[in-house]
Amino acid sequence: MLDGKTIAFLVAPEGVEQVELTEPWKAVKQAGGTPRLVSTAPGQIRAFDHLDRADTFAVDATVDDVDVASFDGLVLPGGVANPDILRTAPQAVRFARAFFDTGKPVAAICHAPWTLIEADVVRGRTLTSWPSLQTDLRNAGATWVDREVVVCDEGPNTLVTSRKPDDLKAFCQAATDAFGGG
Repeated sequence: MLDGKTIAFLVAPEGVEQVELTEPWKAVKQAGGTPRLVSTAPGQIRAFDHLDRADTFAVDATVDDVDVASFDGLVLPGGVANPDILRTAPQAVRFARAFFDTGKPVAAICHAPWTLIEADVVRGRTLTSWPSLQTDLRNAGATWVDREVVVCDEGPNTLVTSRKPDDLKAFCQAATDAFGGG
């Protein structure tokens, strides 16, 4: 389904919720795609299991060294610190926005929509997130709903969002469907 497709996973050097990185990563691989870990700094990123330090993962490329043209879709995993760090990195915000500008699918879970708010791409879109982001999303012009997964095609691209790790099965399926063009 994703043969020949490369999917960027954009994360900060630390603070990503590990399961929100590893489960979509596995789903992309199982669907035949190639996941690539993109961060704001080279080397390794540190994942977290909620507030506890978890594993490290090797960065494939920095956001400064890649072009959206090299990718067929974008996954934005959550964690509280991860998107909070990303939204303060202009190059990361530009990279995320470029997927919307070029009409490529994006999948964001948990707190990840913070990066999308900063990129000013949620206005007029329907999405879900960790509940504490609902006011931020509404203030940015989005319609927030409390659902396991939301697939929004009311814009320049397909946007897939979910609330939390418990939603990962539905999130991974909707994301791989979007990346596959279905």
